[in-house]
Amino acid sequence: MFFNSFILSFIPVFVAVDAFGVLPIFISLTEGMKKKERVRVVRQSVLTALIIAIAFIFVGKAIFLILGVTVQDFMIAGGTVLFILSVVDLLFPTKQRRTSTIGVVPLGMPLIAGPAVLTTSLVSVDAFGVVPTLLSVILNILLAGFVFFSSDFLMKILGTAGSRGISKVSSLLLAAIGVMMVRRGIMQILSGI
Repeated sequence: MFFNSFILSFIPVFVAVDAFGVLPIFISLTEGMKKKERVRVVRQSVLTALIIAIAFIFVGKAIFLILGVTVQDFMIAGGTVLFILSVVDLLFPTKQRRTSTIGVVPLGMPLIAGPAVLTTSLVSVDAFGVVPTLLSVILNILLAGFVFFSSDFLMKILGTAGSRGISKVSSLLLAAIGVMMVRRGIMQILSGI
């Protein structure tokens, strides 16, 4: 029974975290960093995502209720942040300005522990219970950290030119993800009217 609940909770959270989908963005954001700096960013992003996701499992509904914030508002805010970060990256591609915080924003939040993960977690708690949901969220975020930590192998294969190409494509992808989150938030608000 517990194993079934865990698996049923794990799969949607795995899809929501989308570690392999976020990997090109991670490579783009950490391009030009030394291995030690990338490891620090991975730790920072995993820790940020864990704190946010775990706290959200326990107090998310209460916070939304108290503040009058909806999941749709959250999606629009997260999408706007991603869009702005991607535009800044496209127009001003220097990496030095971001090295101290990219583990927190945008990697930890909203890319790893974004609206999809937080919403999926709330639904999963109601459907499968707190413990299976908590374990699936923790395991998926640690898996994302492992995928990011293994990015050196991909960097060696791609080389400098390939890495720069992925960087630009990833910035466009990040902008598209931001627009998609805003669009979905607005569509959900409009469908509720």
